[in-house]
Amino acid sequence: MEGSPPVNHIPSEPAIKRYKFLWRVFLIFNFALGAYMFAQPGKKEKVKEKSEVPAEVVPPPATVTAPPVDEEPVISPPITRPVIVRPPLPEHQQREIFKWMLEEKRKVKPRSRDEKQHIDEEKAILKEFIRLQSIPSI
Repeated sequence: MEGSPPVNHIPSEPAIKRYKFLWRVFLIFNFALGAYMFAQPGKKEKVKEKSEVPAEVVPPPATVTAPPVDEEPVISPPITRPVIVRPPLPEHQQREIFKWMLEEKRKVKPRSRDEKQHIDEEKAILKEFIRLQSIPSI
């Protein structure tokens, strides 16, 4: 008993270094398993798409036709949607919107000095609009 190592003997090197090969195998296996699992839904969708194709597709009967005539494609003009013209907002509603915008600008935390300067300029413009007797129409 005197020659045996103590019961609470601490190994000289950490477990991660001792089992480095096993850790690598474990991580590679987990990565491969994850890739396999993510690839499975794509395969199932492809199988469903193939099964939806009708089982019997009959090609049309072969007939002798004249060579195709070169026809110019008809180009239709682009579809334009009518512009909806809404009545202008009353001044008191515009002031409320400007006040709301000013409050939102005050909540913003600038990340740089340039951004802070830009926000301050926007706030100054909003304050001017709020103080004006009549708000200019756009």
